Amino acid sequence: MRLKINGEDVDSNAGTVNELLNELKIESRGVAVEVNLSIVKKTDYESYKLKDGDKVEIVNFVGGGRS
Repeated sequence: MRLKINGEDVDSNAGTVNELLNELKIESRGVAVEVNLSIVKKTDYESYKLKDGDKVEIVNFVGGGRS
């Protein structure tokens, strides 16, 4: 299926958000996923079904702070 991930068109075989993260070799800890402008709860990554044409945004959290 064809997805738009972080603004780029990507062909994917993933059926769920969790499968997509695995396919992209992204650890689910430390990321937030939005599909079609709706945030997907981490508890739903395994069950949230992706559809052809979905727009997915994956945001990595970066630790840090003041020194």
